[in-house]
Amino acid sequence: MGETGMSSWKDPQIAAVRALLASRAPVFGAALPSRSERRAASDALGEKGALPPGCRHEPLTAAGVKCERVSSPGAIDARRMLYLHGGGYVGGSPRSHRPMVARIAEAAHATAIVADYRLGPEHACPAALEDALAVYRWMLEEGVEPEQIVIAGDSAGGGLTVALALALKELNFPQPAALFVISPWVDLTQSHDSYATKAEDDPIISKAGLDESAAAYLAGFDPRDPRASPVFGNFNGLAPMLIQVGSEEALLGDSLFLSERAGHARVEVRLEIWPEMIHVWHAFGGQLNAARRAITTAGAWINEKLSG
Repeated sequence: MGETGMSSWKDPQIAAVRALLASRAPVFGAALPSRSERRAASDALGEKGALPPGCRHEPLTAAGVKCERVSSPGAIDARRMLYLHGGGYVGGSPRSHRPMVARIAEAAHATAIVADYRLGPEHACPAALEDALAVYRWMLEEGVEPEQIVIAGDSAGGGLTVALALALKELNFPQPAALFVISPWVDLTQSHDSYATKAEDDPIISKAGLDESAAAYLAGFDPRDPRASPVFGNFNGLAPMLIQVGSEEALLGDSLFLSERAGHARVEVRLEIWPEMIHVWHAFGGQLNAARRAITTAGAWINEKLSG
């Protein structure tokens, strides 16, 4: 459908978001911003976003890993969310994702711990996973019950969420109560045909862009190793999983692959494909009713898992 088909979108709000994204796109032939400039711009955008009323954020160090704690007035004392941000393993931070994480934490009635895990190319795979594992272990050592923890993440952070669950199983650590992933990047080989079938419809993600990010983070690490691409791991015994993905994503195939792998392993998995939505549309909570509905739906699912 592509950008020329914007007028045919049934949801006028997603058409408006697409127009906004198109207006921000770099001019053809212009020099692209550096990685450090992109990181700074992403953080600045997140820091400008409004948080739900009463939500607070503060810095935290967990097992030597920089983090951010995001809390809301309705959080249940014992309940925690370990949130792993997206950004292709080469960008993103608790700052860039603060408004979206706050909305998800509020819906889940949980206090969020957002890991500022190490990024490539400065720190190669499996550095991000090592940091995520350290923060989870710290939460357990602090006395948080695994039955009161949800691990959540978007894009690369969604893949990291699943990789962490696999690592916990390998180390005989308890699984959390639930895994919630948004538009997860779980196969760093970029092998699914959705990269071709959705290439004209996805205004954010491209195979070329992910190939570049994967190369920067992997730095020669095997892309089929489950620590990098968790879809190639053994899913038996993993926690229940909710996957939310947009129908217009180049990464749609990763969610299909992930749900299939989980289902074959008898993992409780719920796959939601949201029509017309784009990569991590939850981040547009101020513009999209669909973003707010998706977060509300996820919050209800998380509440059910953590209350059981």
